Amino acid sequence: MNTFFLDASALSKRYSGESGHWLVDRLFERATPARLQCALIGAGEVISVLVRKKNDGRIPPLVFQQAMTDFTNEVAAAALFEKIQFSREQAVASWLLIEKHSTNATDALVLRLALDTAAKLRPNGHDLVLVASDLRLLRAAKDEELLTFDPERNSQAELDALIAAEQLLPSSAQGQPGAG
Repeated sequence: MNTFFLDASALSKRYSGESGHWLVDRLFERATPARLQCALIGAGEVISVLVRKKNDGRIPPLVFQQAMTDFTNEVAAAALFEKIQFSREQAVASWLLIEKHSTNATDALVLRLALDTAAKLRPNGHDLVLVASDLRLLRAAKDEELLTFDPERNSQAELDALIAAEQLLPSSAQGQPGAG
């Protein structure tokens, strides 16, 4: 079974109506909250996206309030939706990923958290799918042999297969179309 680690670039789509939001909506509809997680700092990034869109007029105040209510109920205050806090050791370890993948510090930290979570899941026959729309982060995740899903570029069939997967995909499927 796959657990889905949502980066803010994907998670914010559900609440702001960005391109690809319908696939993030489908993920929320089809996967249990216990299979969904994000970095705690990523949850803050989603709020930042919503505030920025409200402030520059891309979303009206009433839509913003509903989005914040939905986000709070589904993610921020949802006990089963895990918000992963990073340790000092993980922060320091993420610095190596910055140079290796030419990524920013936040993406390197998200990648480090996803790698550590995948390492905990894989011995039990499960895996982690990093859900993101940040191409640099997705490329780095694939280079690190994580499964990925991009709601702007991947299909509903690919998402459904990842949701339905009951066991670890063979390593030969890592990073290939349909596997992330």
